[in-house]
Amino acid sequence: MAIVRQTLVYDGPGGPFEGVAAWDDAVAGPHPCVLVLPNVLGQKEADNLKADALAGLGYVALAADLFGQGKRTTLQVEDRSRYMDELNADRALLRDRLAVSLAALTGLPQADPDKAAAIGFCFGGKCVLDMARAGLGIRGGISFHGVYDPPEHAGVSPITAKLLICHGWDDPISPPEATVALAEELTTRGADWQLHVYGHAGHAFTDVGRAGPGNIAYEPRADRRSWQAMADFLAELFR
Repeated sequence: MAIVRQTLVYDGPGGPFEGVAAWDDAVAGPHPCVLVLPNVLGQKEADNLKADALAGLGYVALAADLFGQGKRTTLQVEDRSRYMDELNADRALLRDRLAVSLAALTGLPQADPDKAAAIGFCFGGKCVLDMARAGLGIRGGISFHGVYDPPEHAGVSPITAKLLICHGWDDPISPPEATVALAEELTTRGADWQLHVYGHAGHAFTDVGRAGPGNIAYEPRADRRSWQAMADFLAELFR
């Protein structure tokens, strides 16, 4: 196994954008492909490592950039959500940036464009759901501690992308009423969906850099179990 990383610059509304692709060059392609959608801070090394891990499972992955080249924040700055806020205020623009990121992934020579999925964390989990809602070209998506409010613009019905929602029960950003509302939305729109809920876990349960205590913190059991659930989901999706 030899995991290859490649910086990928691609154009789109408000771009250019800069992501990082990863694949195992020891395995003959083309491979099913997975878009990795970052949290509030934007594309970063933690997302590149997720792409590496997906490459180790046999996929071509792209840690996507939704904010624009050079537009990143950190937990230490007061206005760390500024780029995310711009997209939350314009979900149609977010949809279009998701579409160009997916096109960048499926356009790689190592990728099978007919076998695409997406995973996302926090804001990225919202992005996965918006891709499914918009009917973008993914077979399935996995949301990790995502945000569940739907966009105002119309989407497709039925939703054809299969969905796995990995949720920490103590998540203050997506409380029980928001989770139930998402379940009702996905049921009404005919989606094939499943919800995995982890006790004693809150928001950001996959983020190893967010030490507890509190309900926005890393939780190792939920992290491990949700990643395994994702691996099983993708294996079934692409078999």
